[in-house]
This record gives sequence, C-alpha cells and structure tokens, in this order.
Amino acid sequence: MTPHLFSFGHGYSARALATLLLPHGWRVTGTTRDPARAEAMADDGVTPLLLPDEDPAPALRQATHLLVSAGPTEGGDPALATLGPALAEVASGLPWAGYLSTTGVYGDHDGGWVDETTPLTPATTRGLARVRAEAEWQAFAAATGLKLHIFRLAGIYGPGRGPFEKVRQGTARQIVKPGQVFSRIHVDDIAQVLAASIARPDPGTVYNVCDDDPAPPQDVLAHAARLLGLPEPPRVDWQDAAMSPMARSFYAESKRVRNDRIKQELGVRLIHPDYRSGLAALLAAESEHA
Repeated sequence: MTPHLFSFGHGYSARALATLLLPHGWRVTGTTRDPARAEAMADDGVTPLLLPDEDPAPALRQATHLLVSAGPTEGGDPALATLGPALAEVASGLPWAGYLSTTGVYGDHDGGWVDETTPLTPATTRGLARVRAEAEWQAFAAATGLKLHIFRLAGIYGPGRGPFEKVRQGTARQIVKPGQVFSRIHVDDIAQVLAASIARPDPGTVYNVCDDDPAPPQDVLAHAARLLGLPEPPRVDWQDAAMSPMARSFYAESKRVRNDRIKQELGVRLIHPDYRSGLAALLAAESEHA
C-alpha cells in the first residue's frame, strides 16, 4: 500500500516534510484556504484540497498518516472542527498522527530549562490556546484510538525565514531584554524529526523540537550581520522597541528547552544543532541560487 500523508493546514513545516517523503514514493494531500498556495503545492507534487470548497473526507479516508499544522482559533481547533466525524471513522486505522504545537505551552521560566514533563503554564493567550488544543487532541485520541504524537516546536527558521534580508536592508534591530533567551529550530530538522517519528511510532508521546543552543535574540542578529560582513544592527531596549503584539508576546517568556527525547528515542542527530550552523547553511544556499 502506498503511504499517503494527509496534511491539514499544509504550511512551512509540512512542506519540508513532504520534500522528504515524496521522493520515497509517498502521496501527500494538503489542505489550504489560499488558491495561490494550492497552486504552489501542486507544483511541489502535493495534491491540494482547497477549503472550504472541497470536501476533505474522501482523501482522509485514503490516508495512512495524518499531520495537523493549523493552529487553534478563537473557536477551537480547526482540524477537529473540519474533519470531525470523518476522522473519527478512520482514526484507529492510522498508524501515525502528528500535531504541531509550540514550546509556548510552557510559559515563562525566567531563562530556566524545561522538558516534556514540565507543567504547562502558558503566559500568553496564544500559549493558552495551544494548551487547550493539545488537550482536545489528546481527548479525541483517547476516544477514537488515534495514534497521536505531539510536537512542541521552538521558534522556526529556514529558507525565506532568516534574518539576512532585514540585516541587508538596514531594518533589523537588536531588541535587548536582559536575561532573555529563546530556543530555535531549523525547518529541515523539524522535517527529519517528523520522519523519524513516522518510522518509530510511539502513540501518546510528546516531543520538544528545538536545537542545542538557546540564545538571546540579539546574538543571532549580530552573528547574521557578521556573516554578511555588515555592521551589527542597532540595539534597542525591548520596552522601547516598535513590535507587533505577537512579536512582543514572545518577550513575555524566557526559557531554555531540552531536546533529549528526540535524540534518545528517535535517534535524531540534528542537521543544525545551533543557529550558527543554521545561518551558515542558509547563506550558502542563497549563494548557490543567486
């Protein structure tokens, strides 16, 4: 039987996973609400389903694996709301299902370390919504036999999501908050973690997906500037910085996230164990395609 991934909310991370799976004979069907994205998905070899115009149930019934990338809304989890009864019918027969969450569920730990056993104490509205969504999926899995795996992703970067363009344009700012650290993950490592979990299912398990080097955000920008041979961006105190409410919410939390489980249980060896490796690879890739 040809393996078939049904990807709900086929976005940046799901696209990276599809890039790994398609050369190995997988079929991938992905949902989107954006006609332009549907065209791009088709160009990638993914079968697009445009919501709400198309019924996802027939494709879901043919799937062997499920990945949910869409985040919660004020109304709850959109995948459960959309797939609902159709997923309940096939849930117990799927050998693997993955839900992409966020390390924001842990809240603020004043720069301290957290792992998958740390109590969930979100400090933001977004983090609280993710905690609720995780609980909804866990309850659904318990009721239907869905073999659920939850992946708590740190800050994602990769092609098209690096700091270089803002540094080149001179619009980057080093936003400084004393003691602030973030964990990060390159999208290629997200893809390899998901693929490793598909190869070694362990239903009910939660995985932190992050690199080995939590770091202050200004250090990352400064390093990007050095790689480009440009001056470091100006430093701005976080209280004075012009930021969107979402960007500011990231500064409400400071923590270091442990990733031992993906290494010990999935055998993952990170492609980019720190931001230096990841940024160097992004810059090299840019040069190749220039």
